[in-house]
Amino acid sequence: MLQRGREQAMLLDRVQHHVDLIYRSNPLDANLDGLAEELLGLMRLDACITPPAQYVNYWTQRDAIAITYGDTILQEGEKPLVTLKRFFDKYSDGLLTGVHILPFYPWSSDDGFSVLDYSSVNESLGAWDDVESIASDYDLMADLVINHCSSRSLWFQNFLKDESPGKGYFYTASPDDDLSHVVRPRTSDLLREVETTDGTRYVWCTFSHDQVDLDFRNPEVLKQFVTIVRHYLDKGVRIFRLDAVAFLWKVPGTSSLNLEETHEVVRLFRTLVEHAVPGALLITETNIPNQQNLSYFGNSNEAHCIYNFSLPPLLVNTLVTGNCKHLKMWMMSMPPAQNGTAYFNFIASHDGIGLRPAEGLLSDQELESLVDTMSHFGGHVSYRALENGQSKPYEINISLFDALQGTTSGPDAWGVDRFVCAHAIMLGLEGIPGIYIHSLLGTRNDYDRVENAGHYRAINRHQWEYGALEAALAREESTHAQVLARIKALLGIRREQAAFHPNATQFTLHLGEGIFGFWRQSMDRRQSVFCISNISDKVLPLSLSDINLIGTDDWIELISGIHYHGRDEVIDVQPYQTLWITNLAGYSDAL
Repeated sequence: MLQRGREQAMLLDRVQHHVDLIYRSNPLDANLDGLAEELLGLMRLDACITPPAQYVNYWTQRDAIAITYGDTILQEGEKPLVTLKRFFDKYSDGLLTGVHILPFYPWSSDDGFSVLDYSSVNESLGAWDDVESIASDYDLMADLVINHCSSRSLWFQNFLKDESPGKGYFYTASPDDDLSHVVRPRTSDLLREVETTDGTRYVWCTFSHDQVDLDFRNPEVLKQFVTIVRHYLDKGVRIFRLDAVAFLWKVPGTSSLNLEETHEVVRLFRTLVEHAVPGALLITETNIPNQQNLSYFGNSNEAHCIYNFSLPPLLVNTLVTGNCKHLKMWMMSMPPAQNGTAYFNFIASHDGIGLRPAEGLLSDQELESLVDTMSHFGGHVSYRALENGQSKPYEINISLFDALQGTTSGPDAWGVDRFVCAHAIMLGLEGIPGIYIHSLLGTRNDYDRVENAGHYRAINRHQWEYGALEAALAREESTHAQVLARIKALLGIRREQAAFHPNATQFTLHLGEGIFGFWRQSMDRRQSVFCISNISDKVLPLSLSDINLIGTDDWIELISGIHYHGRDEVIDVQPYQTLWITNLAGYSDAL
């Protein structure tokens, strides 16, 4: 009992420290007495806690997460969440350990990211029982849409009437404030004029006028989200994606991006979550320049994982130019994730290919060339506003399969191989892989959906009819069947190699501009895997002596099964072929 009492006191002190740092300026003169105790009570940590282990990796090379909307696959007469689980149960063959279901709550716009009610499941998708069913067999990732909510929500309607819950929940500013430095990803007006019972107010809208930013200066907002997190944990959520969290705290006269209070809020949520359910994870979704993104690791006390946002634009650029110099330079600049943290690697998502994370890595001319190439492949471009009133490309909206249908010279016959090569590179990298469902299926641009939805991001949010999807996957010659089979084969190999642990050692190799390579070594140093990809449309020779294979070992290429017996061998690497060369195939001892 004494030990438990000490642990409880230490946790209270820790939470109080977070609260003190978040509200140190107390801009709303809010009553903070007892707030730390309230937060522990809302998370049910006021009676029994489980102290978290420090610097523990809750993941292995066996982990891979699918990213999907709840209604991506539809079957008449069946709830979409039931259909979704049936698809993964049948087609993933146990190779996907987790599922990220994009916002499955009632919403008014932005395909779920304008939330009406955080506590409910959208009736058109199913119910909490269906969510819990998925969580019973897969590690479930859910979005905590923490920066904003719908202007049609009860909270906002109550805000307008100065009633609770909602009173004081939303950030307001004056048109006379200095907002010239605010960084945001849209070109719409930042402030929206609304009429309230207290007169005209101007609410802050980082993304759209239907997505009104919450005001975390008000502790009542913080308490609401702690309650939401506890509710999601109870329903089986084990991974929280903190959507757009970099914009959380606002201060006029600043960029209102990545402010210290925002980082402290992330630290607070980590403390609460890891004491509530050991192994529950936070992932920050911060689509910002690379060095700013890295800051969300903190000192291994903020996000467990961060989205590796620079990877998609750099990898696509590499494969359409046939030149890996920028990808190599970026790889060499990336610090290894400390134990207890990991990169979350992805190359496609429900959004487009973000360009901000490539700023400073690709020149303006190279970014312009990439945008031009993607436009020729049927993509669209979204823009963001600059301080000087001009706009700049922010995101390329295109399906990854179409993005990789050719090179800067135009479409060619290597589309499928180039697409699979992109995934082979991602699956070999340090980090946990996230695979968008439309990448698993090789889905093309959906122009009808863009027209019907009225926004560019819909191009990569196709909805499959389950029967038609099954028919496509049953035809071995179909692109969809080929893509799924080849990615699953890579996943099957990856999960058996200790050197592919998300925290295993990684070094970049220098093999010229047409061959991209890196070396992975298991954490016990027993297994090495050399990951070599020809990122060009030409056959390129590779001498095994160039990658420093140990001559006394028997080396095997994992994908083809070919053995190599000497360092003097020269391999003709085919266009977009990937080699995983190891000295210890199938070594997957628990680390």
